[in-house]
Amino acid sequence: MENCEKKHPDSRPPLAVVCGPTASGKTALALQMAEHLDIEIISADSRQVYRGMDIGTAKASAEEQALVPHHLIDVVGPDQSFTVADFVGRARRADREIRQRGRLPVVVGGTGLYIQAFVAGLADLPPADPSIRQRLNEYAERHGDAALHAWLCERDPEQAARIHPRNRVRVVRALEVFELSGMPMSQWQREHAFAERPFRVTSIGLSPPREELFARIDRRVDAMMEEGLEDEVRRLLARGCSVDLKAMKTLGYREMIHHIQGRISQMEAVELIKRDTRRYARRQLTWFRRNETINWFESSAEFAKLKSLIEI
Repeated sequence: MENCEKKHPDSRPPLAVVCGPTASGKTALALQMAEHLDIEIISADSRQVYRGMDIGTAKASAEEQALVPHHLIDVVGPDQSFTVADFVGRARRADREIRQRGRLPVVVGGTGLYIQAFVAGLADLPPADPSIRQRLNEYAERHGDAALHAWLCERDPEQAARIHPRNRVRVVRALEVFELSGMPMSQWQREHAFAERPFRVTSIGLSPPREELFARIDRRVDAMMEEGLEDEVRRLLARGCSVDLKAMKTLGYREMIHHIQGRISQMEAVELIKRDTRRYARRQLTWFRRNETINWFESSAEFAKLKSLIEI
């Protein structure tokens, strides 16, 4: 192993980030890095935090996790709340512990908001207001998610451009912040982010050619089915996990629940998971492409080039 603590004119602690869309090869690259650098991985995936949700979230296998320490995987149950602030707090603690062991923290994942909050700071936003949330959710039920998103476009167009119209949770939160403070969430984030970035970051983005990425997604979904995705969902339901939980409404789980409920066939569920995963990958790429500091590669096969960047 090479020593990751090298002298550098920038005195901030080094941090490596591996990001990109789902099925782009992030885990494989991180494991390659572990063969050459003394690292530990901080997972930046909003669903891999949930225990019992293994197959549908494409967690690193037990064998892969044995090769290099992983953090922020299996930290809460599907019925527990887990916010961006929770992620940042736990990730900071993991970061400190990793550095105390003399290793390099590597943030690996596809949840752009988690990575941004950890690297650039998290705005100290107003606390939640249940009455406002209820009113906004009732509005969405009556008029639709698109109408709620259009409302956000009027109040905070910058934040609205970052949020998919069907992501009601984030749309409601952005509107809630505006109503509570009179200030758009985008302005909060600008004014309350770290004045100076705390890390010297090297960001690696993986973006295979579109057709190859979509083929990988299809193969991954097929593999999930072979590994027992339906059985995993049935176990979660049998344990008492409500279909209304945020975790259970996520990609792969919601479609499989519709199949289990008899609303669609298994084949239809699989095709929907593939389609929606492709759409999700496009949104991930749109998010990450806004960050001009990311060094983009098509695959981990370009490791020789990658290695020269991540020896920080």
